[in-house]
This record gives sequence, C-alpha cells and structure tokens, in this order.
Amino acid sequence: MFKKAPKKAPKKAPVWAAIAFAAVTSLGTVGVATAQDKVLNLYSARHYQTDEALYSNFSKATGIKINRVDADDAGILARLKAEGTASPADVILLVDAARLVKGDAEGLFLPIKSPLLEAAIPAPLRAKASVDGTTWFGFSTRARVVAYDKTRVKKADVDTYEKLADPKNKGLLCTRSGSHPYNLSLFGAVTEHLGEAGTEAWLKGLVANMARNPQGGDSDQLKAVASGECGIALSNTYYIARMMRSTAPADKAVMDKLDIVFPNQATWGTHVNIAGAAVAKNAKNSANAVRFMEYLASPAAQDYFANGNNEYPVVAGVKSNNPALTAMSGGPFKSETIPLAAIGGNQTKVQQMLDRVGYK
Repeated sequence: MFKKAPKKAPKKAPVWAAIAFAAVTSLGTVGVATAQDKVLNLYSARHYQTDEALYSNFSKATGIKINRVDADDAGILARLKAEGTASPADVILLVDAARLVKGDAEGLFLPIKSPLLEAAIPAPLRAKASVDGTTWFGFSTRARVVAYDKTRVKKADVDTYEKLADPKNKGLLCTRSGSHPYNLSLFGAVTEHLGEAGTEAWLKGLVANMARNPQGGDSDQLKAVASGECGIALSNTYYIARMMRSTAPADKAVMDKLDIVFPNQATWGTHVNIAGAAVAKNAKNSANAVRFMEYLASPAAQDYFANGNNEYPVVAGVKSNNPALTAMSGGPFKSETIPLAAIGGNQTKVQQMLDRVGYK
C-alpha cells in the first residue's frame, strides 16, 4: 500500500502578486453608483504623455473618471494652500521627495492606512508612518548620475559625487540651477553623508569647477557635454534613457559622445529620487484616492512607469524590462538607502549653503 506524499507548504506569493490580486479585486467593484463614487480629482506635476494610458486603464477598470489639473510641484502646493477646505483635489502627484516632505509639513496631505501600500513600497521611499497612517508614497525612482565626455574625462575622475569638486575637474562641470528640486534633493542627500560643513565645502568646489553658469534642464546639460562646452554633467536617468531610445539623429549623436557613471558604487550608493503621491487633506473622494494609489503599485502601473517614462519600478519583484535603463547601468546598481523624508528635511539648510557659496 502506497503512502501518501506529505503535503508541501504553500509558497509565499511575491509582493507584486498580492498587489495584482488586490488590484483586480478592488478595481472590479465600483460600489454604490453615486456621482462621487465615479470621480477622482487629480493634481499632477507629471507632464508625461505616456501617463495617459496609466489613467485611462484605471478609469476603464473602475468607471471612475479622472479630472486632472496639471502644474509644477510648487504650483500645486501653492494652489492647495490657497484653496483650503474648498479644494476639490483628491490625489496629489509630485515628482520630487523634497516637495512631498514640504507638502506633508504644511499639513496638506491626509494620512491613510493601506496594508497593501505599506507592504509594497520600501520604507525609505515613503513617509514615516504614524498612528494616523502614512501621508505619501513613492511609486517610481530615477537616479541622479554623471554623464561625461569620454574623450576628455576619465571615469575614475567622476565615479563619486565628491570627485566632481576636485580641482582636476576645473572648468568642466555643467548643471542646471542649484535650487532646482532635483539638485536640492541630491545636495540634501550629500549633507546626510558629509555633514553640513563638508557639504558646503563640496558645493564651493562645484562652483569653482563650473564651465558656465547653471542654466537649462538636464537634457541641455547632456547636449552641452556633447558639444564640448562642458566635460561633465549631472542628469536624472530618465532624460538619458529618453535620448538613448530616440530615433532622432541629433539625440543619437549626443549619446555617441557620452559615457554614464552611477556614482559611489563602492560607498554609499547612487542618489535616487522619486515620483510619489498623497491623498489631499480635504479629499472629497478619499476612498477612490486610496484605490488609485494602490493601483499605482500594481505590476501593470509599475510597468508603465518603467517603459513609459524610463523610470525604475519600486515594488519588490517587479523588474524593469526597459533596455535603455539596463544598458545604462549594465545591470542592477547600488542606490543609497537614506530615507527620502530626511533628504527633503535638509532643503532649507542646503539653499542657505548655495546662497553662501554663490551656486546660482
């Protein structure tokens, strides 16, 4: 007589699988058909055409219409403050951790309790939870890397953020404004590593190494390196990936002249920032807002972030299949693990340092 084989313990499903199941369950039930149940008012600082599919898929699955207001991060926060309790906003989408921290500090966000989001989003990429809940979550990341002229600059001279201030790089560096949120967040991260005195000395070195006054956006810095006006530039990865995937001859010509390095791989790791979301403090459709944010953590939405706008997904187990991002880093890279809330909290002191050292 044969013995029955012992039952195997069920395998624990990966986080993304649980999110997919929850998303299907949640998105398949719209609930009581009132006017409010069918609406979500979104204030977004994401100006990416590829996000249209992200929103339309949510609406198709739920029947919830998204009304969107587009503005930059600072404009959205100012509008929320001005509107007060009369604000129609339900979800706030911002593209920088410092702005999320600022909005949180000003009491513009509603704490929410979502076991799904708490399980899906790594702790450093969300606000610190309180007894009332968590105020904001990051849903995608972008790394702030160094692009350099491979004919003029050696990788070994730019493979850490600290080396950008070395006198050997004098007259080579190009950046956008030091007060731009992307740079403020990077400099806030460096402050966590080097301390205030060390960071101010470093910023002074960056100013001494400038090839020109800070100007333009990240794409402009890449073009300036390719043209020979600069030798080194800071850029977020999605700008670079966009050029790598472009079929325009001018973009291909730029990328042919550049190499990319992810700084500080042997030490604290490359700085990353987020695009994140929060429920507005005075949301009239808060249940729909939480449902939408949980949808942003689903595998389908995470894939849109990766392939639509060349960002890195944040949910464990969801991998990017974006060929440009893979080619850029050569595979997985080490990113810093400082809580982004701490980086955002350094913004004021960093701005004061920039003023003192003359970083425009």
